[in-house]
Amino acid sequence: MRPRRTALAGALLGTLILAGCGQTGTTATPSAAPSASSASASASDSGAGFPVTVEAGNGKVTLAKKPERIISLSATHTETLFAIGAGPQVVAVDDQSNYPAEAPKTDLSGFKPNVEAIVAQKPDLVIVSNDIDQIVAELGKVNVPVLLEPAATKLDEAYEEIAEIGAATGNQARADEVVSGMKTAMDKLAAEAPKDKKLTYYHELDQTPYAATSQTFIGQVYGLFGLTNIADKAPDQAGGYPKLSAEFVAQADPDMIFLGDVKCCQQSKDTLAKRPGWKGLSAIKNDQVIQLDDDLASRWGPRVVQLAESIGAAVAKAGAKS
Repeated sequence: MRPRRTALAGALLGTLILAGCGQTGTTATPSAAPSASSASASASDSGAGFPVTVEAGNGKVTLAKKPERIISLSATHTETLFAIGAGPQVVAVDDQSNYPAEAPKTDLSGFKPNVEAIVAQKPDLVIVSNDIDQIVAELGKVNVPVLLEPAATKLDEAYEEIAEIGAATGNQARADEVVSGMKTAMDKLAAEAPKDKKLTYYHELDQTPYAATSQTFIGQVYGLFGLTNIADKAPDQAGGYPKLSAEFVAQADPDMIFLGDVKCCQQSKDTLAKRPGWKGLSAIKNDQVIQLDDDLASRWGPRVVQLAESIGAAVAKAGAKS
């Protein structure tokens, strides 16, 4: 059974992304793949293992039978559902769920959940990453099971959530395969990283600029590559997402700058160079400004491997130049 977590980090990150961009989420060593028991369930993919009880962010959730009408109000969990083979069970996803393309996107919102609109879809399971407007309790009043899986703060939590969603949807075996593959890939990327270069970096959430420290989920992904985060010395850590000043970044002069506000906010090396005091930054002069995929940089599902691959390639390039 995993520790209970709140949705505070996810809500904060979501707010930052929405406010800053107008949205379109110490080295961590992954442990062994979660077993069915770690997800407090042992459902078979055939559905014969139901009822199951899953320990989620909102406590123990019992499902009497394999859900066939799932609603996802989280872009991350939509990706997970399709990755583990639960796509055919999904009848609706929120307006931010843009991957995969076949996901049944609607105007439902995870940031402003509408109980009536959700119930109209006749779901037998709703998956959320935030308990905004007490949506868990509100749906509970009309007997709709809800799985609250908050924003992961470390890789192990992301793996656990995938296992839990697998158990709750009757796709445990495939979920375990996905987790195992993710761990193998992440371990390989971390092992290949040139950690002796002692490179510093700045990860930008938006052009305010908000950043992410090493204590956040994405900060721990960077930690796998032996990078030093300049945001860790910010005077106000703000729950892991400090608002930095242009002067702070300029003084820190990071070796690498990773942008998580490309699609939303059109940020690039050229736009950074126009900011006061930034034109002479080492990352800009040495062409070490990396434009990330906004979606990959703000989600904690199966595609975190793709994010790590982008970071790993950039670190290898920077290491070769240093």
